[in-house]
Amino acid sequence: MKALTHPTRADLRIESVLDAMANPTRLKIIERLADGEELTCSTTLPDVSPSTASRHWNVLREAGILRARREGRIILHSLRRDDLDQRFPGLLDSVLRAVRDASPAQLAGSSPR
Repeated sequence: MKALTHPTRADLRIESVLDAMANPTRLKIIERLADGEELTCSTTLPDVSPSTASRHWNVLREAGILRARREGRIILHSLRRDDLDQRFPGLLDSVLRAVRDASPAQLAGSSPR
């Protein structure tokens, strides 16, 4: 099994974080994880193909936005809120507020990265 690697807090880069957040599907994932719960791919993105979902999860993990851990054959994902808040104070709260205030049509019009 491939190891799940994560950047350290000090290695988090604002351009990588913002780029990863510039996608409506990934914003949906971030919003779902914001309450501190750990989620699996299939429970968070049931209407997305496994390969597409995997790509979104990997982009978020590699940018340092979420942490992934294996539990048997399942991968559980959680938001790295503490690391993001320490490295980029206020960023996550601002993004979450904007996502919650946006209409679905506004989010759908976002860049399809």
